[in-house]
Amino acid sequence: MNRFRKKALEIVEPSGETLRKKSQWRDVMGRLFRNKLGMLGLIIVALLLILTIFAGVFTKYDYAEQDYSIKFTYPSWEHPFGTDNFGRDIWSRMLYGGQISLLVAIVAVIIAIGAGMVLGAFAGYFGGVIDTAITRFLDILMSIPGLLLAIAVSAALGPGPVNTAIAIAVSSIPYDARILRSTVMSIKSNEFVEAAKATGSRNMRVIFKHILPNTIAPLIVAASLDIGGNIMAISGLSFIGLGVQPPIPEWGSILAAGRLYIRDFWPIIVFPSLFIALTLFGFNLFGDALRDALDPKLKD
Repeated sequence: MNRFRKKALEIVEPSGETLRKKSQWRDVMGRLFRNKLGMLGLIIVALLLILTIFAGVFTKYDYAEQDYSIKFTYPSWEHPFGTDNFGRDIWSRMLYGGQISLLVAIVAVIIAIGAGMVLGAFAGYFGGVIDTAITRFLDILMSIPGLLLAIAVSAALGPGPVNTAIAIAVSSIPYDARILRSTVMSIKSNEFVEAAKATGSRNMRVIFKHILPNTIAPLIVAASLDIGGNIMAISGLSFIGLGVQPPIPEWGSILAAGRLYIRDFWPIIVFPSLFIALTLFGFNLFGDALRDALDPKLKD
């Protein structure tokens, strides 16, 4: 019996496993850095993150500072993006608004992936009645358009950054859970899972220690692609008054406030739209490149 347990443990933790994983990730990074469009997306994302995280370094104005004597000022050296209808610096509001948009998007991704990980892992590992029940629940959520579901949840919870993140996450959970379910179903029949069971590991230990660590790659790809979509969803909710509310700056709410002046003052509409488009473009390019790099079928 001891010999069998020792052999099983060797299958679960084979010699040289750490080196093999390091080699795999080195290979992944090499393919990622060779993808020119992916690197363009990474540069865009990195620049946006630097500008928003260190917003105080790149602007001398407070996003809420009002000066009616300079309202509707067109772009200049003093105000690179001009000023809005309250005389607030638009460049400053773009940077600080990006902090809110990206923070809410990332929190929504964490919530969605966390819930999707649990639901998908349980459905894929246990199968049977549990799989059927979870899958039917996910089917019900997926039958409702994502934005409509987010609007319904946001209307029920009320506006605000936290509630907006929850509303966006609820609409993303079914897709993340299905990704995890299919991944777990393909992993659970591997030898190291069978060996873990043979050594007496409980189901929860097998799931969280041996299976979920091997689902990191699809989770990373899903997260990178979800952030861009979440930015659009957050902006959409804020635009219709269900997301982040003024005076907190957020790209969607800035667009909503400026829609009344779209024909008379273009900077208040163009620059928020440009930031949203660049964020979507950057995250989608980087997410696609990351998916290609992590796909073993595309290995050189």
